[in-house]
Amino acid sequence: MAMFEPVVSGLGYELAGLEYRPNPNYGLLRIYIDKEGGITVDDCAIVSRQISGILDVEDPIPGHYNLEVSSLGINRPLFKLADYQKFAGNEAKIQLDRLYEGRRKFHCVILGIDEGSNMVKLEEKDEKFEVPFERISKARLIQEV
Repeated sequence: MAMFEPVVSGLGYELAGLEYRPNPNYGLLRIYIDKEGGITVDDCAIVSRQISGILDVEDPIPGHYNLEVSSLGINRPLFKLADYQKFAGNEAKIQLDRLYEGRRKFHCVILGIDEGSNMVKLEEKDEKFEVPFERISKARLIQEV
């Protein structure tokens, strides 16, 4: 992510996060961008051209893969610890990398973070949990449309 951050921010966007899904045939590198007022298809194309250039020169990923530049969308993924504070009070689906205190999946409300310990505070069915941020493997807000 550090490789792409200066380029994306230099273009006027926030690099919100990235996902890499390896595959023996074609992997997927998905880069999420954001900016005030939202993201358009043209914004994605601009960033995609710049990131493609970096990937061609640096070649950080072995094998074949597709690059996808995307907005965060309505059910936005959460990547950074600060996201859990920013979206406190919102409903989310959170998956951990392995069992933690007997749980791996949560359909919950985000309560915020404990900055001193990097713990994410959650509430599910009137039960409160604190999970280590580094154990979260996937998280998305749930927005009703």
